[in-house]
Amino acid sequence: MSLGEDGYDEDHGLTRTRLPEGEGDPYGPRRGRGARGARGGARAGMSSRNLITVVGVIVLLIAAIAFANRGGGSDSGDGEKSGDKVSAEATAPSGVKPVGGKNGGIASGFARTEQGAQSAAANFAVALGGDGMFEKRSRHAIVDAIHTPESARHLQAKLDQAYSPGFLKGLGLNDDGTAPKGQTFVSRTIPVGTKATAFSESETTVEVWCTGLVGLAGEGSTKPVAQTWFTITQKLRWTDGDWKLVSSEQKQGPAPVSGDLRASSAEEITNAVNGYGGFTYAR
Repeated sequence: MSLGEDGYDEDHGLTRTRLPEGEGDPYGPRRGRGARGARGGARAGMSSRNLITVVGVIVLLIAAIAFANRGGGSDSGDGEKSGDKVSAEATAPSGVKPVGGKNGGIASGFARTEQGAQSAAANFAVALGGDGMFEKRSRHAIVDAIHTPESARHLQAKLDQAYSPGFLKGLGLNDDGTAPKGQTFVSRTIPVGTKATAFSESETTVEVWCTGLVGLAGEGSTKPVAQTWFTITQKLRWTDGDWKLVSSEQKQGPAPVSGDLRASSAEEITNAVNGYGGFTYAR
C-alpha cells in the first residue's frame, strides 16, 4: 500500500478521515485555547421554547443546553463524478480524496456531488459544535466561513442574542465565553455517520449523526464534561464553487447504552483535549 502526502491510497483507492496533528495543519484546533470554549432545552432562566426559536436555523448543541440545566474549492480533482452513489453502509469508504482547501481553518473545496455534500455537512457540524462558537469574534468568523452570505447576515444577530451572558453563565463560563481561571471548557462534536436525504447539484439535505463532549474540566468544576448524542439536519446550497450552509436543525439521539467505564479525572480530560487534535471528515 502506498500513501500520498494527502493520505490517499494509490493502490486501493481508499481514503477516509485523517488526523491533522502535524504542525501547521489547517484543520487542527488552535493550541493554547486552554480555558476557552456545542450544540443546541434551555439554560436556567431561559425556556427551551424561546431558545430554540432564537436559534431556529442554526445548531446550538442540545447537550450544552441540557448541560446548563443540570446544575451540578474545487469541484474537480478532489471528488468523484456526479453519477457515483454511496451505499447505505454508513462507514464504508467512498474512495474519494479528502478535500485540500481551507476557509478560516475549516475544510473547504468540497466536490459538487452527494458525497461532497456529506463531507461538507460533517465538517460544518464539527465547526458549529466547537468551543469557538462561544466567543463572539470566533463565532462570527465560523458563521461567515461556512454559510451562504445571506444566511450568515441573518444569523449573526440571532446567535449573539442566543449566546447571551446568561446562557454562558449557565454553562459555567464567563460573560465573554471563556472558562473560569484554572478550568478548561470542552466542546467537541464528532460525526458518526452521514446520510443525504435529498440531493441535486444546487441544493441538498444531509443528516449527520453525532456524538459530542461538553463541560468544564478542572478542579472545583460543578459541570464536568459529559457525552451526548444527536442528529443534525443541514440544508446546503452550492455557492461560489463550494457547498455552503443555509440552515440547520437538531434533535437528540439516537443514543446507545452507556458503557461501564470509569470516568476520567479532570486533569486527564484537560490533557486529552489539549493533546489530541480534531479530524477532517470526508465521505
